[in-house]
Amino acid sequence: SFFFTLVTEQRRPLLTSAEAVDTLRMAFRVVRSAHPFELDAMVVLPDHLHCIWSLSPGDADFALRWRLIKTWFTKHCDPALRALPSRARVTKGQQAIWQHRYWEHALRDETDFARHVDYIHFNPVKHGVVSSAMEWPYSSFRRYVKAGVYPEDWGQGSMDFDGVGRE
Repeated sequence: SFFFTLVTEQRRPLLTSAEAVDTLRMAFRVVRSAHPFELDAMVVLPDHLHCIWSLSPGDADFALRWRLIKTWFTKHCDPALRALPSRARVTKGQQAIWQHRYWEHALRDETDFARHVDYIHFNPVKHGVVSSAMEWPYSSFRRYVKAGVYPEDWGQGSMDFDGVGRE
């Protein structure tokens, strides 16, 4: 399993509308249908997202999957989200939606996995967009509550994640 952080170009708040998030969800569905992976946990904030993927043994080609997800989203999102790209991007025929790179971390064990799931679900509270994890609609938190992993009131106040994640 891998933990990822993906950031929008120049941290522009492009993922603020339900329409943008739905387009991102569709990008994930399309890519997962051709290149399967488990989406174990995820949160989408206005200018970045975090997620955990589990891939089949021997299949760690997450770079291909991210390229396809970013490309699909860019082609299908509201054209108003596309900023004027820099000259270097224009030369390469690229848009200015996503930063080129992303951050990944191979999860070492179940404890590492659980810490990163907590980090993902607490992220909207950390950034001050909500006061509890349950309030944020663009997260896998509710799925975890339904499965009995968290109580509904989990993630209120401050928490320490010991350096988990990158933003």
